[in-house]
Amino acid sequence: MSKIVTRFAPSPTGYLHIGGGRTALFNWLFARHHGGQFLLRIEDTDRARSTQAAVDAILDGLQWLGLDWDGEPVFQFARMNRHAEVAHDMVAKGQAYFCTCTPEDLEKMREGQKSGGGHMGYDRRCRDKGHTSGVVRIKAPTPLNHDMVIQDSVQGEVKVPYTQLDDMVLLRSDGTPTYMLSVVVDDHDMGVTHIIRGDDHLTNAFRQRMIYDAMGWEVPNFSHIPLIHGPDGAKLSKRHGAVGLEAYRDMGYLPEAMRNYLLRLGWGHGDTDIISTEEAVRIFDLKDVGQSPSRMDFAKLANVNAHYMRQCDEDRLMTLLLPFVEKALGEKPDATGLQRLKKGLHDLKERAQTLIELAQAGLFYVRRRPLVMDEQAGKTLDEPTRALLKEMRQTLANLNEFTSATIEAALKEFSAQKALKLGKVAMPLRCAITGATNSPSIFHVAEILGKEETLARLGDVA
Repeated sequence: MSKIVTRFAPSPTGYLHIGGGRTALFNWLFARHHGGQFLLRIEDTDRARSTQAAVDAILDGLQWLGLDWDGEPVFQFARMNRHAEVAHDMVAKGQAYFCTCTPEDLEKMREGQKSGGGHMGYDRRCRDKGHTSGVVRIKAPTPLNHDMVIQDSVQGEVKVPYTQLDDMVLLRSDGTPTYMLSVVVDDHDMGVTHIIRGDDHLTNAFRQRMIYDAMGWEVPNFSHIPLIHGPDGAKLSKRHGAVGLEAYRDMGYLPEAMRNYLLRLGWGHGDTDIISTEEAVRIFDLKDVGQSPSRMDFAKLANVNAHYMRQCDEDRLMTLLLPFVEKALGEKPDATGLQRLKKGLHDLKERAQTLIELAQAGLFYVRRRPLVMDEQAGKTLDEPTRALLKEMRQTLANLNEFTSATIEAALKEFSAQKALKLGKVAMPLRCAITGATNSPSIFHVAEILGKEETLARLGDVA
C-alpha cells in the first residue's frame, strides 16, 4: 500500500465547530496509526465570507486540540489557476465543454422541467455545440441502466443512478472554479489517499468521482462519518450549547479530554470510555466507526474531563487553571495565594469536573482578607458561633506544630470540652477560613493556609 495521506479541509467562514474537530481527529488518528501524513487545507474560495479571524480560529482550535498537521497549510484560493487549468484540460480532452446558457435560459428550462414532471437538471443543450466561451461543464457519463457505485469504508456500498448526475459547472463564466472542481484537484495534487469527512458530503462524492474518472486519476478511499446530534436527537446547533471548540476550551475542558470524548463519539472499541491518545493511535480503525449519528452527552464529557484533571501533572494544571482563577477573582492572585492553591490542588481536583469548577472551588486560597462569606456561611456565623470561634482561635494559636493531624487532634479535644460533636466545631471553622460551607478536609485546608493566615481569618470574624 502506498503511504496513507489524509486531510482536514475546513472553510474559514466561522468557528471550528465540534463536528469539524471530530473529523480532524479521525483523519489525524488514521494517518498517525498508519505512519502516514495528515494535511491541512483551508478552503477559502468563498471570498465574501472567508475571514482571517476564522483562519486563526481554525489553526488555534487544532493546536489546542493537539492535532499537529504535516507541512504548511494549503490555501485553496491561491490555487485557482491550477483548478482552472484542469478544467481547460478536460475541455481539450473532450471531457468537458463550454456552455453559453444565460440565467434566464436556465430558469426557463427549470420551469419547463417542473411543469412537465421530468428530471430536474441541466438538459445538456450546449454539450455538442462547440462553444469557445461561457461556463465550463463536465460531460457526465451516460450509460443506461447503470449506477455509479462507491465503496465507502463507513457507509458500505452506496449507489446513485447515472441519470441523477448532470453536467455540473466546473468553471464559472468569470473563470473562477467551483467547489467541486477545487476539492478534487487539491486532493489529487496533495496526494490524498483517504477522504474522511461528514456524511453530509456523501452526495458530493459521486459528483467528485466524475472528475477523477474524467481525468484518469486514482479515486481516493471515501469514509463518510455520521453527524453529531444534540441530546434531543436533532442536528447539533447553537441552541444545544457550545458548538465551537474554543467554547469548550473556555468552559474549562482539557484538550486530552476532548480528544478522548470526540473519539468515542461515533467510534467504538469495547466498553472502555477512557482511551488515551497514545492508545487511540495504536488501535484506531475506520471499521469501528458507526453508521448512526452520535448524541452529544455533556454529562459524560464532564466525567471524562474530571478523569483527566485528576491525572494531570499539577504544574501543567496550574498553568491551565490560572486564567480561570484570574477571571473568577477579578485580578491576578499573589504568589503566596498561588502557592496555597497548588498545595490544595490534590484535594480540590477530586471535587471538580471542569477548570471553571476547579477555579471556583479553590478561590478561598487566593482571596484577600477579609473573606466575603457566601449566603449559607454568613447564616452559619451567628453571634454564639463567632464567640465559639474566638475560643477556637486561641486553641489553635497555642499549637507549636500546625499540621492537619495536630489541628484535628486539638479541635477534637476542644469539641469534647464543649460537649459538641466535631462537626459542630469543624463547620464554623470551614465558614470562617473559606467563606463557604463546602470544601476539602478543613484540617488540611488550615494546614495549607498556615497558622498565621488561619488565625488572621478567624480573627476577622470572631
